[in-house]
Amino acid sequence: MKRMLSVVVVASLAAIAASAAEAAGDVAAGKTKAAACAGCHGANGQGVPPNPALKGKTEDELVAAMKDYKSGKRNNAVMNAFAAPLNAMTRTSRI
Repeated sequence: MKRMLSVVVVASLAAIAASAAEAAGDVAAGKTKAAACAGCHGANGQGVPPNPALKGKTEDELVAAMKDYKSGKRNNAVMNAFAAPLNAMTRTSRI
């Protein structure tokens, strides 16, 4: 339960950072946001079993997956928590 709460907090902070990073074109902030993904998907997106690789996926594939997590079509407690705060208003979180 503590891990899930931590994931939700990190996801919320990442969503806020994404908006600020996009507005300013802040590469460092983007790297900070992506760090939340690295724990499960690897530093370069190569995947850490049993989590899938993100490397090589198109933007459309990644957006579609996040939409599915947000809607509940795909069910994974961690990813559903990351997708929950995302919206269609920012390019980096086009849901």
